[in-house]
Amino acid sequence: MQVQVNTDRNIQGSEGLASRVKDMVNRHLDRFSEDATRAEVYITDQNSTSKGGSTDIRCQLEVRLAGRDPLSVSDNAADVEQAVNGASQKMVRLLESTLGKANRRG
Repeated sequence: MQVQVNTDRNIQGSEGLASRVKDMVNRHLDRFSEDATRAEVYITDQNSTSKGGSTDIRCQLEVRLAGRDPLSVSDNAADVEQAVNGASQKMVRLLESTLGKANRRG
């Protein structure tokens, strides 16, 4: 599965960050690799540098399944790793539900 990482102008989008994010997403979603063709990760700082807040980092995770509409979830947290981890866990539950229902029908 291909994983693409996107950041806004308030997040330092380094190769190291992209690598860590890709590793986390792949680790969580590996068992869905036959069904999922691509994952796109969007990391944004909701409050930027002008405001503070404890859960201002947002991760939106979109997964494209072969022959289906994309699925999307998001999570807010205090840092990038927590937001990516939270969104990945939500995606696992959504994929389990979506693919489980499809397998019961098929």
